[in-house]
Amino acid sequence: MKLRMPEMPPATLLTALGSYNLLPAIIFLPTRRRCDEAASEAALGRRAADDQRREARRDFMRSFVEEHSEIRSHRHWDTIIRGGVAAHHAGHMPAWKLVIEKMMSAGLLDAIFATATVAAGVDFPARTVVVTVADRRSASGWQPLTASELQQMTGRAGRRGKDRVGFIVAAPGPHQNPQRIAGLLAAEPDKLDSQFRATYTSLLNLLDAFGNFSQVRAIAERSFAYRNLLPRMHELERTSDENERQIRARLEASPLNLTVGAVRGLERLASARARLLELAPHTRREVLLRWLQKVVQPGRVVAVGRSGKRLVLVTARSHDGVTGVREDGRTASFALERIGRVFAPLFSLKPKSADEAFDEIHARGNQLGLPEPRLRDARSEEAEAVKLVNDLIDLLTPADLTKAQRAAASELMWLLQPEAVAIERAALQIERLRAEVWEPFERCARVLDRFGYLEFAAERVTERGRWLADLRVDRPLLIGEALQRDLFAGLEPVRAAALIAALVADEDRDYGELEIDDAIVGVLIKFEEIAFEVATEEWQQGIEAAPEINFSAAAAAAHWVGGSDWIELVRETRAEEGDLVRLLSRTGEALLQIAGLRQTHPEAARTAASAAEIILREPVR
Repeated sequence: MKLRMPEMPPATLLTALGSYNLLPAIIFLPTRRRCDEAASEAALGRRAADDQRREARRDFMRSFVEEHSEIRSHRHWDTIIRGGVAAHHAGHMPAWKLVIEKMMSAGLLDAIFATATVAAGVDFPARTVVVTVADRRSASGWQPLTASELQQMTGRAGRRGKDRVGFIVAAPGPHQNPQRIAGLLAAEPDKLDSQFRATYTSLLNLLDAFGNFSQVRAIAERSFAYRNLLPRMHELERTSDENERQIRARLEASPLNLTVGAVRGLERLASARARLLELAPHTRREVLLRWLQKVVQPGRVVAVGRSGKRLVLVTARSHDGVTGVREDGRTASFALERIGRVFAPLFSLKPKSADEAFDEIHARGNQLGLPEPRLRDARSEEAEAVKLVNDLIDLLTPADLTKAQRAAASELMWLLQPEAVAIERAALQIERLRAEVWEPFERCARVLDRFGYLEFAAERVTERGRWLADLRVDRPLLIGEALQRDLFAGLEPVRAAALIAALVADEDRDYGELEIDDAIVGVLIKFEEIAFEVATEEWQQGIEAAPEINFSAAAAAAHWVGGSDWIELVRETRAEEGDLVRLLSRTGEALLQIAGLRQTHPEAARTAASAAEIILREPVR
């Protein structure tokens, strides 16, 4: 059972470190709030101390604020100057983190309190790194630190040119586990995971540059993601080669004129025959269901039930269900197996066409019904297919052999089937591994084809796809569709900024409950309709749908572009300044990308440029 150790008071911790000449230090704490509290508590306990660097810190801050006026009234100003300590995490605005880093590097601070999640972004060393946590907080809750994360944190210990050695101290804390920390420090670094991902814009750029999917696949197979699969693929290739060697050795030892190709051909034909026999229908119901799955499609009229009197015009199909319109205009949904009859004509799905369809079926239904299949006919087709496969198997043995030799050749080929099966299985697994890298690109291509950004069959990027490829934004397809459907037409900068902020913001980040006017809500609702259509197509192609848009982010951006004061915006959104700066910066950057589409979307580009100019004012850069 893990004991929950109380956290050492920050001032006490710094005193202990100072007594062993272990300052300056970076102290990792579990949360942003705890970093801020610890810095304030430590500063309060150190104000009486005689620190000759206090005036140097004051002068440094005064000089820095001349270029970064946004930090002039920061709530931790006094903490830094009087206490010589600071908090450093993603909740602070970039200028504040920058001044902290510069002061630490200049030797003006004794300690920085930081979160484990920003260890990779801490761009300064210290004599000592203090670890108070064995876990880190993430969007999905508390997660154990990995070896690489801890090594990233502790790698800041030791200042170049000042310290011959750096120190790592495991301090008490409620999320501390000394045994785990010791184990992670001695562990090998975590294996590198490839961040190579198939995206709409990367596919469009690669296809436009190289001209066909084969070349794009070849590029993808040079990625680090593919290299991670190579050891397993090489192992499968060795297994395949060894089995082929065994087959070749047995054939060479035989007086019969047989080839490896014949043995592998037998495996493929035997597998095909097994699948045919497995899939062969055994009952009339199976035959009927397979037939219905093939012929029932939107636009056809079907009769429901044995009587055949209830007619339905099919409007949608799932694997085993049907949705349609009845003669009285009401919607009907039912299982495929309830259909008693299917009529041949394909009718329009426009509302006014339904009556015409039903009238024609009533008038000529006896002539228009599709004939149902019979079980014996289906069995006859399967038997013919199996006979064809058997004939092909017989042809694998050389024709010039005697009857006894043919029997011996057949026996030998069947004896070698385990090796042939192993070769085929390895080949399938290798192709499956290769597809792991390529299939996400293919799914993206099919979605882009559906919305007109490339032609899948021709393997060609369309004119629309060329400008989409230049958009360096989150969710480019959604923005592309919004542009194509003139959602930006006539928008004022406030609404344009609100729309983009809703799109680029993290789904779960809350920016308060600011009021948002009806016009912006209307734009967001229209955009949600586009997002739903895109998400539906992505789901059908096996692509994870994009997160929902963030209405609170839209409100925050609208208020900022509408002229809200920074301090007022921070107060009303109740957001950390760093989070707010990140949201507005990302919004401004996305707007600048749209502003670059002057040739293809001049009106949207002008609106985006105006909104970006307003949103990227101080302290947002």
